[in-house]
Amino acid sequence: MSELVTVSNRVALPSQLQGAQGGLAVGLRAALEESGGLWFGWSGGIDERADPARAPRVQEAHGVRYATLRLTRDEYERYYMGYANQVLWPLFHYRMSFVHCTDARIEGYWEVNRLFAEHLLPLLQGDEAVWVHDYHFIPMGALLRQRGLTAPIGFFLHTPFPPWDVMRALPDHQRLLRALCAYDLVGFQTGFDRDNFLDCITHMEGGAVRDGEWAVVDGETARAGVFPIGIDVDTVAREARRGFNSQQGRRLQQSLQQRRLIIGVDRLDYSKGLRNRFEAYETLLERHSDYRRSVVFLQIAPISRGDVAEYEEIRHHLEYMAGHINGRFAEYDWVPLRYLNKGFHRSNVLGFLARSDVGLVTPMRDGMNLVAKEFVAAQNPDDPGVLVLSTLAGAARELEAAVLVNPYNVDEIVHGLDRALAMPLDERRERWQAMVKALRENDIHRWRTTFLEALHDAHGRPAPEAA
Repeated sequence: MSELVTVSNRVALPSQLQGAQGGLAVGLRAALEESGGLWFGWSGGIDERADPARAPRVQEAHGVRYATLRLTRDEYERYYMGYANQVLWPLFHYRMSFVHCTDARIEGYWEVNRLFAEHLLPLLQGDEAVWVHDYHFIPMGALLRQRGLTAPIGFFLHTPFPPWDVMRALPDHQRLLRALCAYDLVGFQTGFDRDNFLDCITHMEGGAVRDGEWAVVDGETARAGVFPIGIDVDTVAREARRGFNSQQGRRLQQSLQQRRLIIGVDRLDYSKGLRNRFEAYETLLERHSDYRRSVVFLQIAPISRGDVAEYEEIRHHLEYMAGHINGRFAEYDWVPLRYLNKGFHRSNVLGFLARSDVGLVTPMRDGMNLVAKEFVAAQNPDDPGVLVLSTLAGAARELEAAVLVNPYNVDEIVHGLDRALAMPLDERRERWQAMVKALRENDIHRWRTTFLEALHDAHGRPAPEAA
């Protein structure tokens, strides 16, 4: 296999990979180390104005080159905070009231994509496969093609993809859909997302779908496929054991004082369903007094995009709810809800998952949700916990043995929690075995190999003729 080039908004540098990085960063690094290659993206750094001599900073480790660019304050505001986070993110999660689009944000997004395409080309050898990740860089393939790149270029979307009636609310939706058709392969988490994309293509002037998987727009063709992202089950289990026995893991266990633990681990975001989750937990304690003083709910929610108004609002609301729940139910020796706006080392988080009796994962909409999969992999096979999972997370299509709930129905979440806490050992083992089997069959190594094989197969292959 030729070398691989990975493009993503943020680059997981070698010095960061042993910290809070998730399974995706570890999996992409493994793919790059296997074939040799380059990881290219934004460094996270911001300058007040552009440096005329701006160039990528390149470092190398274990046969992989890491190249990062800095953004100016204006680029950051328009491309990242503006278009990526206040237009595409809410749109792709069906949260239309949070979409704030302006012409300046649209052009800022395309300008940064052009900037990154121009700086990537000199770093290429010429025949590497280029794998572009996520909504930040949708135009990247088209811009590279315009500059003469003929190598295989694939795109993978980690978020959901909206239906046509949502997508067409985006002022430049046709421009983005055409850009996606410049890729050889466009990958989605679920068949539902792929079908939404293909349906959007059929609504475009000059657009067509052939053989149920080829998107064609004005002569540009891209194959659309489903590649649900997985995890490395054995690595997660090993890290979970390490975290379980760490000082932090033992401190958590001691603090519980034999109480049962419900856990949620999410970035602080309106798509994660945290408000309904808190309300459901309060209702559980209200309706089932036997859980009072016997259960603790730990919600880890590191702050993200704190300077976006909607995120600041949800943060304040959750702080109010946490205080209200604890004020209503707490005793002098028991606090029912532990709400933490901070992150932890990855092995510690996995250790916390391993110590939990219930994993509560209830996003309102999610492309996949790897925390759900990591919770399963972290469990003790002899005495596993129970996963309560949103039906609107992509992971629900594989983890059918979880306790599935509608995240918009608070009563359904309450019932799911009660069912999970009361579930007998035999049923817990049976459900866990079914879920871990699914995880092993479609782990992160299979995800990347099937995508890259499909990319090379699609490259240069013409779409089927119209019937």
